Amino acid sequence: MIAAALFLTFASSIVPAQPQTGVRTQEIDEDSGVPVILTHLPNWETVRENASFIASKEEFARVIGDRPVNTAIEFIGGTEAASAVYPEGRLLIIEYPTPQFASAADAEFLRILTETPTEPPTVYRRVGNYSVFVFDTPDTVAAAALIDQVTYAKDVQWLGESPFLLRNLERYFITTSRDIIYSTIMWMVLGFGVAILLGATVGFSYFKYREGQREKMVAFSDAGGLTRLNLDDLSEPLRLEP
Repeated sequence: MIAAALFLTFASSIVPAQPQTGVRTQEIDEDSGVPVILTHLPNWETVRENASFIASKEEFARVIGDRPVNTAIEFIGGTEAASAVYPEGRLLIIEYPTPQFASAADAEFLRILTETPTEPPTVYRRVGNYSVFVFDTPDTVAAAALIDQVTYAKDVQWLGESPFLLRNLERYFITTSRDIIYSTIMWMVLGFGVAILLGATVGFSYFKYREGQREKMVAFSDAGGLTRLNLDDLSEPLRLEP
């Protein structure tokens, strides 16, 4: 009996735990302890008192109200949202778990906003996997500038070895080798050009120097200053002192 109990205890310890269902999950900022999407609101520290985290259609309707785009919003697969009130209007950020969901929602939002314009106007733009709205804006230019402050940034961390490590290393080596070869060729061409320019400058200077020396001679001699018989009258005549 004791052996059977120990076996069951050991077996239960190695069986992986099944994930719980029906639990709302979101990324939590380790420093502030709030959902990460809230910290992506522009000037988060300033608007945190009126900011709202949304993870269901009921919360969405309570925070945002009745809008034409409500029919296209479904909180499935980990979709989350954050909203806060700014002078430019009410800002809403909806984060989708995949680019495919974000792309499909973007097309639907554009269709609804085109077919059902609102007054005051609604400014909308897709930013990465975010769908960003500014509702009830008095100034569409200022609302667009507010959306410009929203950035989509994801930091993917692998619990084990990254499956893309080999591919990334291969890309790194290819890129690095290409840069090294390019730099080497450029330095060789530059060095060759400098050598030619320097050689031409030194050669021309030496040529001009020899030309100047030659012009100072009364008669030309290729003897290089050696004593020679002046049979061809090319050397300067010796001046004998009395």
